[in-house]
Amino acid sequence: MIIRVRVLPNSRSEAVLKTGEGSYKVKVREKALDGKANAAVVDALAGYFGVRRSGVRIVRGVASRDKVVEVLV
Repeated sequence: MIIRVRVLPNSRSEAVLKTGEGSYKVKVREKALDGKANAAVVDALAGYFGVRRSGVRIVRGVASRDKVVEVLV
């Protein structure tokens, strides 16, 4: 499954919110430095969809807030 994700780094809380058909907003506490926010996004989405961490892959937008993510369900 391919989804679109808007990342909000450096948030007070962590959450995954569905904003539309195939689009999500992910809040993570980590700052967008050294890939820490991307790792937190992968962890959050893996927990949300109930898959392993290796089942979530950022396809496009590694250096952007707007990402395209593949989730293997």
